[in-house]
Amino acid sequence: MNPGTEIKERLEYAEAQNHAEGKQESHLEKRESGLKSKLSSRQVAMIGLGCTIGTGLFLGSAISVKLAGPAVILSFLAGASIALTVMWALAEMAVEHPAPGSFGLYAELYLHPWAGFAVRYTYWLTLVMVVGLEVVAGAIYCAFWFPHVPAPLWIAIFSIALVLINTLSIEDFASIEYWFAMIKVVTILAFLVLGAMVLLGIGFPRIGPGNFTSHGGFMPGGWKGVALGVVMAIFSYLGLEIVGTTAGEAADPKRAVPRALRRTLGWLAVFYLGGLTLVVGIVPWTEIGLGESPFVRVFERVGIPAASHIMNFVVLSAALSSALANLYFCARLLFSLARGGFAPATLGKLSKRGMPVAAVLASSIGLVLSLVLAHFFKETAFVFLVGVAFFGGPFIWLMTLATHIAFRRQVREEKREIVAIAPLGIWTSYVGILALLAVLASTWWIPDFHIALLAGPPWLAFLTVCYFIWRKFQPRAKAG
Repeated sequence: MNPGTEIKERLEYAEAQNHAEGKQESHLEKRESGLKSKLSSRQVAMIGLGCTIGTGLFLGSAISVKLAGPAVILSFLAGASIALTVMWALAEMAVEHPAPGSFGLYAELYLHPWAGFAVRYTYWLTLVMVVGLEVVAGAIYCAFWFPHVPAPLWIAIFSIALVLINTLSIEDFASIEYWFAMIKVVTILAFLVLGAMVLLGIGFPRIGPGNFTSHGGFMPGGWKGVALGVVMAIFSYLGLEIVGTTAGEAADPKRAVPRALRRTLGWLAVFYLGGLTLVVGIVPWTEIGLGESPFVRVFERVGIPAASHIMNFVVLSAALSSALANLYFCARLLFSLARGGFAPATLGKLSKRGMPVAAVLASSIGLVLSLVLAHFFKETAFVFLVGVAFFGGPFIWLMTLATHIAFRRQVREEKREIVAIAPLGIWTSYVGILALLAVLASTWWIPDFHIALLAGPPWLAFLTVCYFIWRKFQPRAKAG
């Protein structure tokens, strides 16, 4: 064959392949259309903060403090560094493919349909658990004012309100979540200022840096304690990835999503690192437990009862805000699965206001579970839900980083121009993968988190069986 003819045929074949892949991408994104593009970059950022600033900061951080002592600061710094690699990867892909399926859709597109199926169902189950633990935490906070009111009553009230708000229009939902998140943002900033004044003795009796080194030193648990503290730090940062899902409803995703991810992670670093520094500086770490928020404990310690009531209101609103935003994301994942043929078609339908009401109702199962647990296992419900939810978060982050590597390789092969955000390209994703594997393995040394490793592999095996059964009997699931 003439060399010139052979080269021409190869070029034509490559062009046909690229065209076919482009059609596949267009089809995958188009099938998830219908949601209204109404969210501004500010609202996108606030939804991200709504998901991440909740129980992890205000109550769950107590678990890390118990493990690491004052060195919990280092644990959360390491967690932020790992979250940064995920943020870079997700931002690049969300700009290229703005769709509600987010990292689930990207896994389907660049890895395999099974990956998209497993990612979305795993994260859906994870967030179902997260929504449940947030309302359980809300009941714990309410006990600060009403110790004799049973927790299931609060959980039922909160659950009804969360479902109703998630069936409103996206504009109404975004406005409610924006102001919910704004309450905690403003209050945490006020807490940082007041806490610094208390620690430094500006207008208050000076506490000084003694609590950072007393009671066993800065690292009472050694580096092992710091490493184990990263486990809860990662759980606290989970929710950052939800910003990628809002791309399907953002007015200008190419600008809104990267900006919102940067804002969200930046504020998280300030709030978590600054807040926890003040907490362990003002209150001896040995006095911090799961009975109440460490932040409320700070105000009780310095003798400002009115402020402790205000702070308890804020941590309550933070938990409900997080539950509200996570239920939003649950519904979008289920909507994405239904549109992809991996869930009943009814769950992919939208109301007249453009909201996936059926998916919202189906995703409310976590609220029912929290009611049952709060009734029968009221002393351990919170930690149990955290343990169940923890496997899914690192798994999704791992899959997102793996997808980013495949995405970058395909972009390089196709010589496409993209908005490059990850400074070291795929190498940042490799570093993130190694760090997350280490974090996931370390959960074995935390008894309350054993369920994460014990439940994870059987769950993935179950999903794999379900995927192949569904693919065999549902022709539309064969697409891709």
